[in-house]
Amino acid sequence: MAEFEFVLSNGEKIPVFIQTRRGARNITLRPKTQPAREIHMSRPWMASNAAALKFLESKRKWVENIYAKCPQKSRLCPGDEIVIFDLRVGLVHDVAQRGNSFIQNDNGTYTLVVGGGADMFERRVRDFIKSEFLKRVKVIIRTVPREFWPARIALRDTTTRWGSCSTTGTMSFSWRLAFAPLDVMRYVVMHELAHVRHMDHSPEFWATVRELYGFGVERAKRWLTKNGGELHRYF
Repeated sequence: MAEFEFVLSNGEKIPVFIQTRRGARNITLRPKTQPAREIHMSRPWMASNAAALKFLESKRKWVENIYAKCPQKSRLCPGDEIVIFDLRVGLVHDVAQRGNSFIQNDNGTYTLVVGGGADMFERRVRDFIKSEFLKRVKVIIRTVPREFWPARIALRDTTTRWGSCSTTGTMSFSWRLAFAPLDVMRYVVMHELAHVRHMDHSPEFWATVRELYGFGVERAKRWLTKNGGELHRYF
């Protein structure tokens, strides 16, 4: 059990674990968000816990930013409703059903019926979202000239980058963009496609992004900056 706590500005209490390390010269700090939200620190044996905590406080802005980008996880249960791909989706569990069913309702909403055991409910919802995300990314890519198409698409679950493009032609995307508005998801795809022509963030690169995306690039960027942390709310 942690002996200390770091209280975020929103009132959340993060356990702090301080370890003494012989041979260490400096105090080190490592905030963790998975599997548990904890702060791990190490200090030289001659430094006190009070000194370590003072150092932690001096890094408050950085620590707060890390936890703001990775909010506390909300567990998904049958009966919950989520928004993915700009669609309002109700979650239902049917233990007698082997697979998943995605149903459009008369009122314009959708229902995802998840089969299998209750212990697999969240995992099956996540796998469905990842599968649908990949399909939609491929559809978006097909709207641009073939010269921009990637050699391979990979899905990632990163906390600091929404996409990346390698020199080998592989493009990676965070599947959590499924929780973002479609225009924002499309912006990230176009951003990475533009790197096929420009492997930098030069004015020429941004001109290519706007060429592929159209009007609204800055708006999409602002949305991600302001709301990106919420995309890590589940799982």
